[in-house]
Amino acid sequence: MSRDAEPVSAWREATIERIVVRTPRVKSFFLRTPLAHHVAGQHVDVRLTAEDGYQAQRAYSIASAPGEDAMELAIEELRDGEVSPYFHEVAQVGDRFEVRGPLGGHFIWRARDGGPLLLVGGGSGVAPLMAMARHRAQAAPDVPALLVYSSRTWEDVIFRDELLRAHDARNGFDLVLTTTRGPRGRPQDHERRLDATLLSAIMGRWGHAPAHAYVCGADTFVEAVTAALVRDGIPAAQVRAERYGGPAS
Repeated sequence: MSRDAEPVSAWREATIERIVVRTPRVKSFFLRTPLAHHVAGQHVDVRLTAEDGYQAQRAYSIASAPGEDAMELAIEELRDGEVSPYFHEVAQVGDRFEVRGPLGGHFIWRARDGGPLLLVGGGSGVAPLMAMARHRAQAAPDVPALLVYSSRTWEDVIFRDELLRAHDARNGFDLVLTTTRGPRGRPQDHERRLDATLLSAIMGRWGHAPAHAYVCGADTFVEAVTAALVRDGIPAAQVRAERYGGPAS
């Protein structure tokens, strides 16, 4: 059976190849795994098994572009979590655990889907949007794209340096950052929560009518942003959302 033909329901072994610190609360884990190649926006299930047989499971979005040799998971440390403390306090290069997937067929974007492409993320919800942005850069650089990304502080902006380089390259990718608990890092960014008024103003300056909009973040963030986009005239069928529990950024 080929790699792409393996059933997504089967648990496979993953090995940590590299660890990169992204922010004070987020680390990226680059995995070697026999899973099938993913589509930008998909996720995998991660399962840990303790020595006494107890198992804990969590879903994580894939941040790497499709086709990369190593699969990247950007994992935020949740102090009351069962899985993330292992990755932040215990995991080392060479460690192994179980994964299955890739999973998800609704919150995905392929180069052939075209654009303009609007991406709106809050906190660690930027992970699947990063996969889309990276895929666009590699496979469809002519597609206009805007990432609006809300974080607590400038230090909490995951993938910050890479995103700033992509914006500065002026190749059709635009980036607007908002920080809710700290000063902005650039004059064009904002020090406030992302509400309907601000989002409408940002999109107006961008100057494109999105053909596809993807929103990912905490429940309250996603609900507010998707409602704002629809009120601003984007057809609901063109807005796709992925959410997780917890406080908004």
